[in-house]
Amino acid sequence: MSIFNDTEIAFQEKTTEQLRKAYWMFKTIEHPTVTNLGIKALNFTIHNNFPFVEGIVRKTLFEQFAGGETREKSTEVVNQLFKHHIGSIFDYAIEGKEDEATFDHTCEEIKQNIKFAEGNPAVPFVVFKPTGFGRLGIYREVQSGSELTTSEKEEWLRVVKRYSEVCRLAFEKNVIIMIDAEETWIQTAVDDLVNKMMAEFNKEKAIVWNTIQMYRTGRLEYMAEDLRRATEGNYFLGYKFVRGAYMEKERERAAEMKYPDPIQPNKQATDDNFNAAIDFVMQNMDRVSAFFGTHNEKSTELVMDRMREHSLPNDHDKIHFGQLYGMSDNITYFLGENKYNATKYLPYGPVKDVVPYLTRRAQENTSVAGQTGRELALIAKELKRRNSN
Repeated sequence: MSIFNDTEIAFQEKTTEQLRKAYWMFKTIEHPTVTNLGIKALNFTIHNNFPFVEGIVRKTLFEQFAGGETREKSTEVVNQLFKHHIGSIFDYAIEGKEDEATFDHTCEEIKQNIKFAEGNPAVPFVVFKPTGFGRLGIYREVQSGSELTTSEKEEWLRVVKRYSEVCRLAFEKNVIIMIDAEETWIQTAVDDLVNKMMAEFNKEKAIVWNTIQMYRTGRLEYMAEDLRRATEGNYFLGYKFVRGAYMEKERERAAEMKYPDPIQPNKQATDDNFNAAIDFVMQNMDRVSAFFGTHNEKSTELVMDRMREHSLPNDHDKIHFGQLYGMSDNITYFLGENKYNATKYLPYGPVKDVVPYLTRRAQENTSVAGQTGRELALIAKELKRRNSN
């Protein structure tokens, strides 16, 4: 029996109409084949400016998974969540653009998020995606050790400058900045850059946090090496732990290019790896802070168990939990109700520009075993409870 089954708590902010709409939407994306066909059609119609499509997206996927079109419009959701001891993480969810003007605009948007979060307990973190600050291709070139042309060197310096400016502002404003994870073929370049930022800005506390994908092999060893560097350099580490989101793509590329598969062999191995990361944190809390980004009920409860075993208060400032907005409210609201540091990833941006993010979330829902089914069962349970009252 899960401790996260109280649907009255989970859906206390949702009207019955909103729940019915959410049920219909999760039912629609329950089948991977239908979802993938729908996503291709949606991306085509949005890209070609078909009339009415944006309005449909706004009332369905966008309403379920996004906070609003702007940071300011999302504050209504932020305030609503914070009433329940749930923080928000603004996620500027523009994906798939690779021009310098967009990278500069994204960097500026992240700076504004940091300023908004300063001294604001309702927004405990700010986040950015590495490919929001630079081309995937330039990260790949840097990681592979290829000799860069003059223009590529200048391009990479602009990427580094964006990281540095954002991390420095976060340090000055005392706001935690998390850097999301990417595919393995650019992640080492990201890790190296984030480590430099940590060494520079985490001397007093963990301000810059990296993301560790536990469906990957070798991550525990990587963190042990990270810890050695941090101990020698006398700085602190912050980690966001996730399982991971690029499994099929990673396996296909590894097979195609004939290098060892970087992904754990099965779900159990991934779960074991994630749970080992929990113990790594608990054993090294003098230097490590953690954000557990998971929709897995067992992993969430295991963190809570370990906290009790180490006599840590529920709201210990080095342990945080997070789920995506529009998903796993049964976990988030239970954590908030019990005064754990609960948060929601809150994507925002213009509807048309956020479609690639929304469709990726829909695909992830169908690929995670049981995720959509769990959402449907919880919504059905709550609708039944309300009908019987």
